[in-house]
Amino acid sequence: MPTPSRRDFLRLTAAPLLAQSSAKPNVIVILTDDQGYGDFSCHGNPILKTPNMDAIHSESVRFVDFHSAPMCTPTRGQLMTGVDALKNRATSVTAGRAVLRRDLPTMADVFKQNGYRTGIFGKWHLGDNYPYRPMDRGFDEARYHLGFGISSAPEFSNDYFNGRHRHNGVVKKFDGYCADFWFREAMTWMKQKQGPFFCYIPTNTPHGPAWVDPKYSEPYNKPMLPKDFFGMIANVDENLGKLDTFLRQENLRENTIVVFLTDNGATAGFNVHNAGMRGRKTQYYEGGHRVPCFVRWPKGGLRKPSDSRVPAQMQDILPTLIDLCALKKPAVSFDGRSLAPILTGKAEDIGDRMLIVQYGQIPKKFEATVIWGKWRLVNGTELYDIHADPAQERDVAAASQDVLARMRAHYEKWWAPIEPTLKDFLPISIGAPQENPVVLCSSDWEEVYADNPGHVSSAAGGPQGGPWNVFVERGGEYEIRLLRWPPDLNLALTAGREAQKMTLGQLPAGKAVPIAGARLTVAGQKLSASTRSSDTFATFRVKLTAKTKSKLHGWFVDGQGADVCGAFYAVVRITT
Repeated sequence: MPTPSRRDFLRLTAAPLLAQSSAKPNVIVILTDDQGYGDFSCHGNPILKTPNMDAIHSESVRFVDFHSAPMCTPTRGQLMTGVDALKNRATSVTAGRAVLRRDLPTMADVFKQNGYRTGIFGKWHLGDNYPYRPMDRGFDEARYHLGFGISSAPEFSNDYFNGRHRHNGVVKKFDGYCADFWFREAMTWMKQKQGPFFCYIPTNTPHGPAWVDPKYSEPYNKPMLPKDFFGMIANVDENLGKLDTFLRQENLRENTIVVFLTDNGATAGFNVHNAGMRGRKTQYYEGGHRVPCFVRWPKGGLRKPSDSRVPAQMQDILPTLIDLCALKKPAVSFDGRSLAPILTGKAEDIGDRMLIVQYGQIPKKFEATVIWGKWRLVNGTELYDIHADPAQERDVAAASQDVLARMRAHYEKWWAPIEPTLKDFLPISIGAPQENPVVLCSSDWEEVYADNPGHVSSAAGGPQGGPWNVFVERGGEYEIRLLRWPPDLNLALTAGREAQKMTLGQLPAGKAVPIAGARLTVAGQKLSASTRSSDTFATFRVKLTAKTKSKLHGWFVDGQGADVCGAFYAVVRITT
């Protein structure tokens, strides 16, 4: 029997919704960005002070052998779906691999179809365009930014202070500091008390750039310390304290499940304290993917606050919340398992299993970590006993050939059905009523890494950039504008750009490029256009057939017809 699609799940579960009741627990999932396992005073950091994070830690069941992906988008996709990154297709932060399969229900879908209000406040990073935006994936209320952060290519020239965000897709300004805004809006939304809620607060901090009010970083203004990185963590910590006060004041605290996580291993705090682990963000050693997981539910009958050393992963969170909240389970084959038996004290473990940590712009066989109890198989050849050697200094593969063989065999079986899908890119819709026009950005170029302002400013990405994978929702005539700079800046194609001073810090100066024309390929059509030095975009008009998938590729040429750079932005509109 075929697995029901996400649409089938939404249809099948809409009818038997559980009646909203105050007895149903609320759920808050907090995910901080680029905060490593060692960036907590409760984890032994000798410098950084995190009193409110420490308080959650002290009141929670803690999974101390808990694993994310070593980079943010894959972690977020695994959290939202309970499915491994290479299966849900959100395998990278850019390069056309930062969106989720449409047929997989998200955590928001599951809660929504069980009578919950659903809201996201912060960083989504699982698709900027329809049908991948948070409000397309189950969130009733979505206040978020595009791309990896407020300084990413899709958010070019945005600021952490008094910047802009999307409210259910509509661009609006926010007041104050970004992290303060996410928490403030989340609390305003939770205060409505219109039935149980699922509130997702994925902060874009402490990810760089390290822009924060100096009052938070000043305590760490000492040589060799990442003062502004620590300052951003201090700001998040302060907001967690405000959130806890709010929950008490609104009588929500006792029946609210709080799950606190971070999205990958160590970054700027690596050299200060990494809890004795080898590796950092992007790497497959323990310090790249072992992260905190705190679960608190005061009236939920959880075991006393304590540590569980059972290996666990992001993919476990959705199955766990389904069990804790007694939700109807979607017809999905989760890669995660419910941790509810451990949380409630009914069991000490959830059975023997192997976990696989893998992500990548171009995933390759055995570029991964396989986790099996105390064992770590890294890159298919290195084997470590974490209990005896937590710093992963001694490769014991030669002395443990039977373990090595079993872990490699498990990975081989897992990889086999995935490998044929790795070139199957998920397309962005164009011509859909839900989003017309569509603004495409270089962050979604296929297999090209060009997701930050530095890439745009320096015209990186090669002489042609990369193509966008698109799906034509409606047939007709389309106007396609190709741009060197973001549409809102209204800069000429040939223009350079001075460094832009922000509230704190600055964006880099932009390179002038001698653009004299543009090229476009889409749906088998190859088009050219000449441009003047004062033009801000090149315009093409094409006819496209409904319900077809294509690669839309635009780039610029100089006066001699030589390719000079990709079109970093495109505005695509169906006109007839």
